[in-house]
Amino acid sequence: MKLGTDIREFMTRLGHEFSRPELLLRALTHSSIATPNRPDNQRLEFLGDRVLGLTMAEALFAADKSASEGQLAPRFNALVRKESCADVARQIDLGSVLKLGRSEMLTGGRRKEALLGDAMEAVIAAVYLDAGFEVARDLILRLWGDRIDHVEEDARDAKTALQEWAQARGIRPPKYVIISREGPDHAPIFTIEAQLDTGEKARATAGAKRQAEQAAAKALLDRLSVD
Repeated sequence: MKLGTDIREFMTRLGHEFSRPELLLRALTHSSIATPNRPDNQRLEFLGDRVLGLTMAEALFAADKSASEGQLAPRFNALVRKESCADVARQIDLGSVLKLGRSEMLTGGRRKEALLGDAMEAVIAAVYLDAGFEVARDLILRLWGDRIDHVEEDARDAKTALQEWAQARGIRPPKYVIISREGPDHAPIFTIEAQLDTGEKARATAGAKRQAEQAAAKALLDRLSVD
């Protein structure tokens, strides 16, 4: 199969040369451009999520033999959540090779958190089907890299942490105010402000309300720790 220079360069960034490149092309195909003869990446996303989950569960289990299930679970969630997958996707510039329909391209699909995270999981599945679990596992551990070593820093839910910070100081729980909602209904962009009664506040923008709230809470926690 003849591949474009962009796909070959992406395989180099990914660190895997596909013997069946059609798997990679499917992993990069969003539903907005799919046809009966050109299936999208949703089935691969389903499989990749499980390959990623097993890899991270195994890595965490081996790394800390004294950790309880209650300690391992939030670490696991921090490593496999959509935001982490999207962060890795940006690291290898996956967005530049996504196959998108016109509507998604016009609404910034190459930068959307959920879309990037889903595609990263699909690429993992493509590697798994192309070369087996051990190769997919090694690729995941390499791409996630220091995130695994520093997972404790990311394991706590930012909104919960901010609420606990406020309660410990006798402050009422934080409020999350929608500052703006832009974009079409199928691809909204939310700007949320986390506010404390003491006047401290911070804003964040994301493609989902929950993600924007979490990001705003983290931004406010970071500001409070500096102050």
